[in-house]
Amino acid sequence: MLPASLKRYAWLSIAAALATILLKGWAWWLTGSVGLLSDALESFVNLAGAMMALAMLTLAAMPADQNHAHGHGKAEYFSSAFEGFLILVAAILIGYAAIERLLNPQPLEAVGIGLAVSVVASIINLATSRILMGVGKKYRSITLEADAHHLLTDVWTSAGVIVGVGLVWATGWLWLDPVFALLVAMLSLVSCGCLLQCSAAVLMDFSVSKEDLMSMEGVLV
Repeated sequence: MLPASLKRYAWLSIAAALATILLKGWAWWLTGSVGLLSDALESFVNLAGAMMALAMLTLAAMPADQNHAHGHGKAEYFSSAFEGFLILVAAILIGYAAIERLLNPQPLEAVGIGLAVSVVASIINLATSRILMGVGKKYRSITLEADAHHLLTDVWTSAGVIVGVGLVWATGWLWLDPVFALLVAMLSLVSCGCLLQCSAAVLMDFSVSKEDLMSMEGVLV
């Protein structure tokens, strides 16, 4: 059973998601960059995932009862699977927006202030992911670890978007903006696959490999 105090870290993730939605949405509104739009969409996924994490951490913290003799710990894996699904939806939306912009390029505006706002949002995500990862590993919470991995992925994709928009600003090559957005979509799909695979393995009681089983038997003997 997980300690109920872990829920406050889900609230931290919710607060960070709300802050980055506002900041990245503002950056997109200032610049008109589809890359920054993709970054803002990722933050909506962060918010939905954090809210689901809060619900599942609340359930996982409940003690064992007559119908759940082993507790409610596996509820956490529903959260990571849900977050993986949300990432998939965001990747599709990002890819659609990027292809549309690639076919119809548009100049960017107020790039300097837009990039500065996006950098602040990325710093918030980085700090939050480090906190969640540390707590998740300490208490073996797959929900917090999944949230932390997603936020860290968001930081790296944000860095790529910032570089892409900066290059558009410096070179005037408008096609770079949607290309970097497409890269964000592809990285999101990789993150989605990892989360869904991990969640499915636990929920379906996937067996360890024969080699790992032999290694464990060797240690026990």
